[in-house]
Amino acid sequence: MNTQASGEAGAPAPPDAPWHPLCHGRELVDGGEAVPFDVRYRGQTCRAFAIRYRGQVHAYLNRCSHVAMEMDWMPNRFFDVTGHFLVCGAHGALFEPHTGRCVGGPGRGPLVAIAVREHDGVVFWQSQYDLQPVVF
Repeated sequence: MNTQASGEAGAPAPPDAPWHPLCHGRELVDGGEAVPFDVRYRGQTCRAFAIRYRGQVHAYLNRCSHVAMEMDWMPNRFFDVTGHFLVCGAHGALFEPHTGRCVGGPGRGPLVAIAVREHDGVVFWQSQYDLQPVVF
């Protein structure tokens, strides 16, 4: 089982925090389109996204650290033209895909990371205290 937390998030999830299926791993191509999903973050419904970079899956809130706006420059497109950075379509902040760390532009810190893992061809994300599934 490949388990990882991408980027820097708030308090780590307790070891027994639930994992939620997100997508089939084959839906995520290195440097390609993201798979979007909705979460409850600190009581608000927010968009999140999962990407694959250098073979590993990473997930973040779709919220720039500069201004709390969605980042994709086209639907589900976050990578810059080089495929090496995530770019905010609104103001051009650049983030490392594997850490969420801001490396250029007006970003004010890292992206909010979501713990993900890939097991038997399925990608899962993990709840945290302030990050929960959307309940309809």
